[in-house]
Amino acid sequence: MHGSPRTAVMHGLVWFLVSLSTPQVAHSAILGLERAMTKGSVSVPLVRKKRALHSDEVRSYSRFRSAHASEYYGKVAIGTPKQLFSVVFDTGSGNLLVPSSNCLDSACQSHRKFDSTLSSTSIEIASSHEPLKAVGKTGQRDSVTITFGTGEMTGIFVRDHVCIGTICAIANFITATKESDDPFNLVPFDGVLGLALPQLAEDTSFSLVDSMVKAGVLKKNLFSVYFAKGETSQSEITFGDIRQERIASEIIWAPINNPGYWQVEIRDLTLNNEPMGLCSRRCQIAADTGTSLLAAPTSMVDKLVRTLNVASDCSNYDSLPSLGFVLGNATLELNNVDYVDRNSDGCALTFMPLDIPPPRGPLIILGDPFLRKYYTVYDRERLRLGFAVADHAGDVIERELTV
Repeated sequence: MHGSPRTAVMHGLVWFLVSLSTPQVAHSAILGLERAMTKGSVSVPLVRKKRALHSDEVRSYSRFRSAHASEYYGKVAIGTPKQLFSVVFDTGSGNLLVPSSNCLDSACQSHRKFDSTLSSTSIEIASSHEPLKAVGKTGQRDSVTITFGTGEMTGIFVRDHVCIGTICAIANFITATKESDDPFNLVPFDGVLGLALPQLAEDTSFSLVDSMVKAGVLKKNLFSVYFAKGETSQSEITFGDIRQERIASEIIWAPINNPGYWQVEIRDLTLNNEPMGLCSRRCQIAADTGTSLLAAPTSMVDKLVRTLNVASDCSNYDSLPSLGFVLGNATLELNNVDYVDRNSDGCALTFMPLDIPPPRGPLIILGDPFLRKYYTVYDRERLRLGFAVADHAGDVIERELTV
């Protein structure tokens, strides 16, 4: 998991505004663009890239990798004219982060960089807490440092026109002036688009989804995610609507009970529909499109490892039980094909220990293995999370959402 919970350290730094227009002119242009927007929906295709890790990467966890990492990313456009970036659409973090043209680190040099001087609508802003305060020639600017697993990035704040397909809004975001080699130099995408609730962003004005809701540009104030199973099948994220052709069951809804992550409460975990008794107090699960694994508190993972006892040579693969998450009166089930990484090297459980402290945790993180099984809907207006069995065209659909 992790850019969030993240460490954010504010520093006062002097930065000079370099722009093609004055802040007043740029802000007027932004307002004009916002007034011209209309409601709609758009589906963005996601690239899935799998890769094995280098030996030095295996020693620690980053939210972008597992032992056999799957990375899903798509396009976002920033500025006027548009500058295109490939980003992870990440429901486990809150900010839009892209490299800055001022960043000289090798991690930035190997990716596309945002140049605010080339955008007529860009405003470089002083602070996440003063998002509309433009910086004058002698203005002082804050920076923010955010940790991602073993790495970190430091950046400054910008406000501009952000477009996902044909849907645009004005939002604040972070441009990285420094990036550590690990993990940023190793990933195929340029940045991260955080889609968590605004409690995980630097400020509510940094939440792109909330900016879209406020601008009234979405047909429905929600977004939904479909992760394909095959290497060549098309994954996608849809803003403003639900793709009914992508689902093979009714949507089961659950209210968000601790806004920040898209997290909901479950009653217990099950093996072959038998309760495991792991939730003396009700457990929390969070859907996280930015992690390649399933994760849970150490004590819970230890018990799952002992109980499931997945053989490294795959000798008991066919007899492994179903693993369920009891959500109200429904059970979200995963089979061996979902929660075991089976490849030419053998079999391994796709759970890892992760102890997130209160008040955000403890949490069970439902990453890619779960999200390939279930289509998820993130409803900002009603503050709820929806689950439906994903309809993988050409696959035999197992309707394992039982009510």
